[in-house]
Amino acid sequence: MIRNNAITRLLVAITVFILFAVKATAANAPQSFADLVEKLNPAVVNISTTQTIEGSSLSPFGQFFHFEGPNGDNLGELPELFKKFYGEPFGNLEGNKQKRETTSLGSGFVISEKGYIVTNHHVIDKADEITIIFNDDTEATAKVVGSDAKTDIAVLKIETDKKLPFVKFGNSDKARVGDWVIAIGNPFGLGGSVSAGIISARARDINAGPFDDFIQTDAAINRGNSGGPMFNVEGEVIGVNSAIFSPSGGNVGIGFAVPANLAEPVINQLIETGHIERGWLGVKIQTVTDEIAESIGMKDSNGALVVDVQAKSPADKGGLKAGDVIISFDGKDVETMRRLPRIVAETPVGKKVPVVVWRKGEKKTVIVTIALLDESDGDASKSADGKSDGTKDSKKADVAIAGIGIQDITKTYRDTYNIDANTKGVVITDIDPKSEASSKPIKAGDVITAINQTQVNSVKEAKEVFDAAVSKKRKSVLLLINRGGDTLFIAVPIEKK
Repeated sequence: MIRNNAITRLLVAITVFILFAVKATAANAPQSFADLVEKLNPAVVNISTTQTIEGSSLSPFGQFFHFEGPNGDNLGELPELFKKFYGEPFGNLEGNKQKRETTSLGSGFVISEKGYIVTNHHVIDKADEITIIFNDDTEATAKVVGSDAKTDIAVLKIETDKKLPFVKFGNSDKARVGDWVIAIGNPFGLGGSVSAGIISARARDINAGPFDDFIQTDAAINRGNSGGPMFNVEGEVIGVNSAIFSPSGGNVGIGFAVPANLAEPVINQLIETGHIERGWLGVKIQTVTDEIAESIGMKDSNGALVVDVQAKSPADKGGLKAGDVIISFDGKDVETMRRLPRIVAETPVGKKVPVVVWRKGEKKTVIVTIALLDESDGDASKSADGKSDGTKDSKKADVAIAGIGIQDITKTYRDTYNIDANTKGVVITDIDPKSEASSKPIKAGDVITAINQTQVNSVKEAKEVFDAAVSKKRKSVLLLINRGGDTLFIAVPIEKK
């Protein structure tokens, strides 16, 4: 009897524990976003833009949408809502070219009671007229305060006497993969649409621009959601919805938002000045691979490898050199190559900045003074890439390092490979097809200007630096390659004897 009572008490305890565990787990998942959405909705707006262009007046809408009744009956005409925004499905078929007014849709959100509104650059780019539509269907005409194509951020302003409801930015760096997010916008002209999901990934690079650092979400984002806010469960804006990945043009659960911590400084600068000023360093950089890191004695592959330094640039004047690995900039760690352009761009012009680099086996600090980036000239720091055309010279060299035949640069080699008179180093004359070097983006005619961050001007110097790497039991050597004036670092495994 005593044993049965003990078993009963144990079962009750286990049941209670399970119920509490289930309840605690359920508490982490919101039962409803209704109260939060009701609070946020008034600050989210629909944006309608018009633009006069020359071309066919055929509406693209009728090519993709066919309206049917419940029984498959053809409804004949488009609903008035879609007519308003897209026109008749086949437009005016007379004439191939004519001026016509087109309308596009997007989303935005109010960030100040004074009437400042944030959206995407691509939503309002080249628009002749911009109309803001609030959730109570009131409308207002907006003007562009400033716009930045590189981050796809724009700021609009409407004139109003009343205080507008607005939302605030949160710290997007604190957002974690798996966190709940809410997207509110104007998909396909259906204003005030709400969707929810989670953060699927952070720091996504989708090749949209030099400052790609997107938040990826599975919350439903469609055409027309562009420029709308991505909220966390505290009701803070942590992203500006900007792009989707979709073969069909509709939502497939892969949407991207510009992080608030990237967008907010741009927004503030646009409000203050109407344009963007970015810092400029003047270096060409590339990714530090595990092979490259090992070849120069780094413990990990963090940082940005300097491939080239522009003459008379802040980097040049501050003492940065090709071969340096920038591991910290102005006190901020440079975890990846792509992080450096963003940090440099956000640095105030004229500021003196400490830059920590890895150079010849040790850390060094140099001071650079940031200059103004000429937007027409490129990015704050450019990335480099190199590809081989697969050609190799059949001539064999007397000296080889890591399966690569090299020779001193003579006049014959300069003429044969069109090597500039000011280029110093050793020329690659052939590559052993059985070596690992044959799979690297190098070819005969390339010039090796440095090995393991040490400049080489002759075969003798190149062999000495290479032998030193072998004696240190390095698995690979880092070559600085010059091809027609373009430079690239390539790590090549040392051939085992």
